[in-house]
Amino acid sequence: MRPVDIQPIGNELAVKWDDGREDFISLEKLRRACPCADCKGEVDIMGNVYKNPDKVLTPKAFELVRIVSVGGYAIQPVWADGHATGIYTFDCLQHIAGQGGK
Repeated sequence: MRPVDIQPIGNELAVKWDDGREDFISLEKLRRACPCADCKGEVDIMGNVYKNPDKVLTPKAFELVRIVSVGGYAIQPVWADGHATGIYTFDCLQHIAGQGGK
């Protein structure tokens, strides 16, 4: 599934999918689920995860500045604290919203 519209509304990200369904993801949940290597770590060939210690997230970490489209498969949020390395695929967004993903 692909989103036909993505907009921040208050403290949520509203996603309207091409099947007509709508999901509302809290910005805090979205940020805490950031898939970037700095937030989630990196996995080596043996399955070991290498990760920096968790950062303390300030209120600015949950303020969305803008959303950048990445190809036809993902979005990249830019947060008020300067974090902008997380690329959320559409499947990832569905998973975060609790809808699984295909």
